[in-house]
Amino acid sequence: MSRMKTKEIRIGNRVIGGENPVLIQSMCNTKTEDVKATVEQILRLERAGCEIIRVAVPAMEAAESLGEIKRQIHIPLVADIHFDYRLAIAAIENGADKIRINPGNIGARERVKAVVDKAREYQVPIRVGVNSGSLEKSLIEKYGGVTAEGLVESALDKVAWIEGMGYDNLVISIKSSDVLMCVRAHELISKRTFYPLHVGITEAGTITSGNIKSAVGLGLILNQGIGDTIRVSLTGDPVEEVKSAKLILRTLGLRKGGVEVVSCPTCGRTQIDLIGLATQVENMVTEFDHLNLKVAVMGCVVNGPGEAKEADLGIAGGIGEGLLIRRGQVVKRLPESELLPALREELVKLSEKSGED
Repeated sequence: MSRMKTKEIRIGNRVIGGENPVLIQSMCNTKTEDVKATVEQILRLERAGCEIIRVAVPAMEAAESLGEIKRQIHIPLVADIHFDYRLAIAAIENGADKIRINPGNIGARERVKAVVDKAREYQVPIRVGVNSGSLEKSLIEKYGGVTAEGLVESALDKVAWIEGMGYDNLVISIKSSDVLMCVRAHELISKRTFYPLHVGITEAGTITSGNIKSAVGLGLILNQGIGDTIRVSLTGDPVEEVKSAKLILRTLGLRKGGVEVVSCPTCGRTQIDLIGLATQVENMVTEFDHLNLKVAVMGCVVNGPGEAKEADLGIAGGIGEGLLIRRGQVVKRLPESELLPALREELVKLSEKSGED
């Protein structure tokens, strides 16, 4: 698919917009002032594939912790600020690579200008964020409720406000928990701005419902070439957000590499704990993201080899034993307890071979 060309914006050691790849973002659920816990979570997110991380800055102690956090991580750090303009200024001074604000809740023009002036001084981009839950009353009245058109007008008004202060190092995000409204809003705004767009379905929900909403919404938006960074918002461990985002991008052909795990849906012939085994395999392959291959996990030794023939590697289980499969051909028959280690050994060999190449 062709991507819509947007303005290139540098965020720390990464660049978004233009022809740069869509980057994966997540947000910590730790207290930012708890530096140890926050750094530990960010490092876990980095290993999972997170490329930009956002943290909440609700108080000055959190803003003052950013410098120490930044020294211990390797990806751009974004500070999320609401209401108090002084926190945005402190976040920039303490090393934030980007700040996220809603100018509407920062307050008077001079306060927004103080933030913009500090961002200009440090060359820190501002993400202008608007969501359906905080749409201005005047726009709700104008459009007869919360609408995609209202979200777009709100965002572009805020952007124009900052542009009027002589600053255009901007990223825009417009979010809604209503999937189709969010899709429509992105279709509209992509025709009216050249700034990079951060895309996500806000308040999507738990891992199950949130993943479905995000996959549908992000899929519809990204498939039109819209979006420069994404976040899958889930109520749970943020590592799950990153896993889901990677899978969405791969499914759309926007991200190459990594191990794709396919597994059968189970049936009456299944004689092993296929659900548990497939979950273990999914977790295990995350350390082999540099490989580009497909792994099949099948629950039946009768049909397993045939069903796994399109996969590079596969395992299929029987009663207490199973098969290791390579491109549809049975390589070994093993006790069930040795299936996972045998699969990992194959991945390690492929990994070592790819390193030699």
